[in-house]
Amino acid sequence: MTVSSDSLNESYRLNVNGSDREVNDAWVGESLLYVLRERLGLPGAKGACEQGECGSCTVIMDDRAVCSCLVMAASATESRILTVESLGEDGRLSDVQQAFLDAGGVQCGFCTPGFIVAVHHLLDRNPHPDDEEIKEALSGNICRCTGYGRILEAVKVVVRDRAPGGVA
Repeated sequence: MTVSSDSLNESYRLNVNGSDREVNDAWVGESLLYVLRERLGLPGAKGACEQGECGSCTVIMDDRAVCSCLVMAASATESRILTVESLGEDGRLSDVQQAFLDAGGVQCGFCTPGFIVAVHHLLDRNPHPDDEEIKEALSGNICRCTGYGRILEAVKVVVRDRAPGGVA
């Protein structure tokens, strides 16, 4: 980390979505959420509660799902960060994103990026979760619109579709 001429501001690099990104003239106390959205132009993670209670700002940091509102960006210089923007390929939706759309798990959409990141994280670690494992993995994410049934259905669709022969 390089300290700039103003002792309150810093310049540092973050590895985000597989690329090193320069963050210049940043206040040392800025959250990772703020830096991702406002400094790096990655608006997928949403700021809702700013207290780590709702999960709308979920990102993957060093293979852990974290609320980016609770992480100081300057402390993440040695980490590998993945956001919802990294999940699809060549402009296509990931299978999880598509399942959320198909199952109606997207209502207002504010919580959706956090849920999608959490589901990807779950399925990367456990490709065949049972209902309780799904609920536990998503327990840090709050949706005020769907009632969760359609979100859980979307996860089950992905699990089924990823299984050999499409049967989970």
